[in-house]
Amino acid sequence: MSTSTISIDVHLDKDKVPEQITWKADNSTADEAQKARAMMLAFWDGADKSALRIDLWTKEMMVDEMADFFYQTIMTMADTYNRATHQQELVDDMKKFAKEFYHKFRQSQAKENK
Repeated sequence: MSTSTISIDVHLDKDKVPEQITWKADNSTADEAQKARAMMLAFWDGADKSALRIDLWTKEMMVDEMADFFYQTIMTMADTYNRATHQQELVDDMKKFAKEFYHKFRQSQAKENK
C-alpha cells in the first residue's frame, strides 16, 4: 500500500490572520509549494456523522475571487456527488443553485459599480 502526503502551510500575521497559504503534494508534478489565496478542507467523521472543516482565506482574497471560488467549489461538489451517487436530479439542483448564486453576485457587483 502506498501513501501520499499533502502539506499545507498557513503563514499568519501578528493577529493570527492568514497572510499566505501554500501547499505541496508528494505526487504532484510541481517542484515547489503552490500558493493559494483561500482553501476549504473537509473531513467526514463517520463515528460522529459530522463534517470537520477548515476554511481559510488570506487578506489578498478579493470578494469577486471568493464568489468565483464558491461557484467553482459548488459545481465540483455537484460533480463529485454525481460520481458517488448518480443522483442526477440532486446534482442538477446543486448546479442550478451555484449558477443562481453566481448570477446574483454579479448583479450585486453591477449595482455597486454604478
